[in-house]
Amino acid sequence: MASGGGYGDTSQKIDYVFKVVLIGDSAVGKSQILSRFARNEFSLDSKATIGVEFQTRTLVIEHKSVKAQIWDTAGQERYRAVTSAYYRGAVGAMLVYDITKRQTFDHIPRWLEELRNHADKNIVIILIGNKTDLENQRAVPTEDAKEFAQKEGLFFLETSALESTNVENAFLTVLTEIFNIVNKKNLAADENQGNGNPASLTGKKIIVPGPAQVIPEKNKMCCTSS
Repeated sequence: MASGGGYGDTSQKIDYVFKVVLIGDSAVGKSQILSRFARNEFSLDSKATIGVEFQTRTLVIEHKSVKAQIWDTAGQERYRAVTSAYYRGAVGAMLVYDITKRQTFDHIPRWLEELRNHADKNIVIILIGNKTDLENQRAVPTEDAKEFAQKEGLFFLETSALESTNVENAFLTVLTEIFNIVNKKNLAADENQGNGNPASLTGKKIIVPGPAQVIPEKNKMCCTSS
């Protein structure tokens, strides 16, 4: 099970680094979701994000130290040029819309298409309906989003960065799923070498899925697979 913690803690060794990208129209709350997760903050006078920024937070998943590197970009079309570099190496994506603005949900298929054009095909994707604190202004029924997510094979959660609802949950869903995929591939790679002993994984650098960065636990030259 995953546990939280790790705000700004740099002392521990890191077993994995997972890059996760936030995408969606501007003003849906992507930056607020990020600051809630990375620093447990929410700013009422949030400015539009210009260009790209990322923040990190280290968590423990099944006794392994996982650094989540969360990238946030401006949703405005004029920053579209950022795409290929932005998606490169991403193993997780959070597709965010605003439950009070139908248009932001209607644009999700376009964002998903862009994501699938630029990102690794094994990327773990969660659809997020943000701003549940504005329930009385809801313009997107939960059912619509749930149906879309099922059809496209996405995880789905509704969040409130303002009230801190489900934000942690959304990140942990994505990070735990990536962790499980990486671990399965590590074990499969290990078995392919003819010994089923998971302990010999120590010190291997295995790049999956796509160009995810998996940091070896120890610098044992004897055990590094090229």
